[in-house]
Amino acid sequence: MTHTDATVSRTSESARPTGRRLPLLDVLRGAAILGTLMTNVWIFTGPGAEWGALQSDSGEPSFGSAAGAVEGTFSVLANGKFLSLLTILFGVGLAIQYGSAARRGQPWPGRYRWRALFLFGEGTVHFVLVFAWDVLMGYAVTALLVAWLLTRSERAQRRVMWWAAGAHLTVIGLLTAGLALSDDDGGGTVSQDVVDLYAHGGYPDQIAFRLENAIALRMEPVLTFFLLVFLFLLGVRLFRAGAFGADETGRRLRARLLAWGIGLGLPLNVAAVLAGPDLFLLARYGTAPLLALGYIGLIGAVVDRVRRPGPLMTGLTSVGRTALSGYVLQNVLCVLISYGIGLGLAQRLDDTGPWWVVGLWVTVCAVLMVGSTLWLRRFSAGPLESVQKWALRH
Repeated sequence: MTHTDATVSRTSESARPTGRRLPLLDVLRGAAILGTLMTNVWIFTGPGAEWGALQSDSGEPSFGSAAGAVEGTFSVLANGKFLSLLTILFGVGLAIQYGSAARRGQPWPGRYRWRALFLFGEGTVHFVLVFAWDVLMGYAVTALLVAWLLTRSERAQRRVMWWAAGAHLTVIGLLTAGLALSDDDGGGTVSQDVVDLYAHGGYPDQIAFRLENAIALRMEPVLTFFLLVFLFLLGVRLFRAGAFGADETGRRLRARLLAWGIGLGLPLNVAAVLAGPDLFLLARYGTAPLLALGYIGLIGAVVDRVRRPGPLMTGLTSVGRTALSGYVLQNVLCVLISYGIGLGLAQRLDDTGPWWVVGLWVTVCAVLMVGSTLWLRRFSAGPLESVQKWALRH
């Protein structure tokens, strides 16, 4: 147990045993939740919605028009970046819970297994009833593995982390090469039946469609499993190194993340997006994590300079503290606004350009920031977070 004891001591130092929250983590979680919507909002509003997003030629936009420039900018800034950030932060949360269990003398993974299984159940319900591109199921499976890895030595964790990174890059590299060498032009026309399903179909029909095509719609967490493991463990390492603290160590580490993440990650992501659909996988799953690290540094630098939090900082913090509820709610809102089972604006405003999509994103973000702030004035946790805590106590 000596390797575990050493790990616990380092975790305890970074986690601050007093139980006080690290303010930056809440802001980062809030930004990650709202940032994932910067990508998903185009899925909700595109032809064929969730299924249409699987079409290869719709993966990356063209900058040749105003609409393409707007969507392309969103893609450069958001596609895969905030998903990577959210994954890193999930690893951070896992490290915090591990340290907390160790300080209390509780076995590990112990009851955390039930928490992960409950999250998998939540993700399954979310996938079936709301959104096919759910991330919770993949996080739950990865969390079970990484939770066990945290009981191993740091050397073993590092080896697994870099092995996972190598395996992921190999898989994405081979798939990207296959797309580039393929004679298939993408076949990007979405079936009219699928378009009609989301524009006019009933809710039970949409649920049935997800279930019938579950294998194809659940391929993302399968293809990116090694990336999830890497980012989880990277989050653990960053947390233990003190990258999220308000002290000099934290600021120094975030400055490095900012320099490398933005300085190298941004041009690589721009190049990958401009290269077109053939590099879509590389852009979303290869270069995106690097820019996500830059976002940690960038957001951290802004937070370090804020002396009195304004509405934006307060809103992001509130969303971060209710991250699970916010993630599900933003998808529910977009379904009700975009699909035919609700307002059906995706079809009604299809010919009006990208600005209504940007407006939808801004509106939903504002609703979440205001709503979560008001909610936390009366309750200590978000609604889904409270349900999870209640269920795991019984």
